[in-house]
Amino acid sequence: MLTKERIIEELETIYDPEVHLDIWTMGLIYDIHITDTVIHIVMTYTTPMCPAGPLIQDQIRDALISIGASAVTFEVTFDPPWKPPEALRAMMGI
Repeated sequence: MLTKERIIEELETIYDPEVHLDIWTMGLIYDIHITDTVIHIVMTYTTPMCPAGPLIQDQIRDALISIGASAVTFEVTFDPPWKPPEALRAMMGI
């Protein structure tokens, strides 16, 4: 069965290729909706023109299908604009 917790575990294994941190810790995932085996991800990128965006989506799709999702859909938003979460800023010393 797909649960939000299991999906988050998978998201923690996917790294932004430019920042080298996982996308969950970076705060790129805003919301996760599960309907049966279809997962809808609401996410953002560090910048609107992020060249790694399509690669990250492909990695998310592959990871979630490997744990039982039949389909993965995405909604990319920049509202609110991405900023590092408090825990990440503390890790980075900013």
